[in-house]
Amino acid sequence: MNWRRSLYWRIAIGVVAFLAAMLVVQAMLFVWTLSQTGRTLPGQSPGRLGMTVAVDLAQVLDRDPQVDLARYVENQYAEYNHPFFVMMNDGRLITSGSTSFPEPLIRMAKERLQRGLDRSAGGRGDRGGGPRPDRPRGPRPPPDWWQQPDRFVDRLELDASGYRFVRPSPIVVDGQLVGVVVVPPQAPFGYLLRRYAPMLALVAGAVLIVGTVLTSFLIFGPARRRLRALEGAARRLGAGDLTARAPDRGGDEIAAVASAFNAMAQDLAARADALASSDRARRQLLADVSHELTTPVTAMRGYLETLSMPELELDEATRARYLAIIGDETARLERLIGDLLDLARLEGGGGTLQIDEVPVAQLFNRVVARHERASAAAHVTMTTAIDPDAASVAGDRDRLEQAIQNLAANAMRYAPAGSTIRLAARADGMTGKSVALSVDDEGEGIPPEHLPHVFDRFYKADASRAGVSGGSGLGLSIVKAIVERHGAQISVTSRPGRTVFEIAGLSRPVAPSAVEGRQAQGGPSGR
Repeated sequence: MNWRRSLYWRIAIGVVAFLAAMLVVQAMLFVWTLSQTGRTLPGQSPGRLGMTVAVDLAQVLDRDPQVDLARYVENQYAEYNHPFFVMMNDGRLITSGSTSFPEPLIRMAKERLQRGLDRSAGGRGDRGGGPRPDRPRGPRPPPDWWQQPDRFVDRLELDASGYRFVRPSPIVVDGQLVGVVVVPPQAPFGYLLRRYAPMLALVAGAVLIVGTVLTSFLIFGPARRRLRALEGAARRLGAGDLTARAPDRGGDEIAAVASAFNAMAQDLAARADALASSDRARRQLLADVSHELTTPVTAMRGYLETLSMPELELDEATRARYLAIIGDETARLERLIGDLLDLARLEGGGGTLQIDEVPVAQLFNRVVARHERASAAAHVTMTTAIDPDAASVAGDRDRLEQAIQNLAANAMRYAPAGSTIRLAARADGMTGKSVALSVDDEGEGIPPEHLPHVFDRFYKADASRAGVSGGSGLGLSIVKAIVERHGAQISVTSRPGRTVFEIAGLSRPVAPSAVEGRQAQGGPSGR
């Protein structure tokens, strides 16, 4: 991937650019604030700075009148952070740095210097002879501004144009005014910027380098590693590895994305497992259906081929027995196909349930009557017990009878001779607002490992129970589908000597007028 398109680089460049901009802004604000305060030396004002320079220059000139004053100022005061200039009485202008000064400030310095020189000349005339003819007699005027330099050293004054300045500091040698030192009240912004620019650039560069390294190490490094781990997990998941998961430590946005990805991966894995399980169930169902259909078809074909052989002479009794077997296998095939169609319609939500008030006694009596001959032949007794609060249920009469008939046939198939099959109805639940129907027998029971599968299609636990199964293996699956279409649940409990199938959660009719003729289109799926 092109680095210019990388999110990491975009964020990093943005952060570094923002940090550089903030450093530049801070440097400019620092220089501007420094220029506005006028205090470029610790504890020293512009006026005091001027006095210090004026006294120093006066001492230098007193020792050596021929000194190169411009070089001395450059060497001695080049490192000062507040600029100033020196104006000598011979017209020389000496500056402390490569900067320009406002014209009003230079004009003021010339005017003050000229004024001081005029008063100084007048003073010398007084000392050289008698009174000047043009000077009036009387008290002497007060000393000029340069004769008492410490009196108004920090005083700000205004010229005729309104320009603000600090009173110049005089350079006095042997009692004579030889020049003035002028310090602006505020250091020029450009001067301070040029002076501080190298130092600020060095500091900003160091801060940028250290900040970039720390930002990359502390912020972008962990985020990049976590995003790369998320990317790797996504690629593995896309390649078919359903166990791929991204690290979701922490509570930030990356952890939230990783958690969402893991939830999606887990859901995809669950869906894949469900699809694989469904595919296995479909393949098993096809195999079971093929096996169940092939068995009667193979028997029918064998007997039909035998009957159609012209060279084989069969007596009437044998021919009748063969035809009876073919008829039985045909009926078995019809039952199997009918059970498959019923199960498909019930589990697919097709068809309608005619919801009526169904008397439980009538339902049980029809089941007992249906199995009267079979129970007598097997020496099995079938009894019924109905609680007063469970006299009727709301449901489809035919489907409920089909479910109880299948449960009773299943119990009859495995009940030993001399045992009892009990059909019971009772009020279900703590409030008694529903009804539970149960069918139990006294067979050898179902081992625990078979209990979770007894409602599966074509599942037969023949080896675990007495008797020989003659069913299709779909009876209990149909019962489960019917019960769930009624919004109820079916369960089984078994131990040696007793097995109980219970249908719980059947609705009680609210009122005959309200229940009669009501239809449930599609019905509840239950699960």
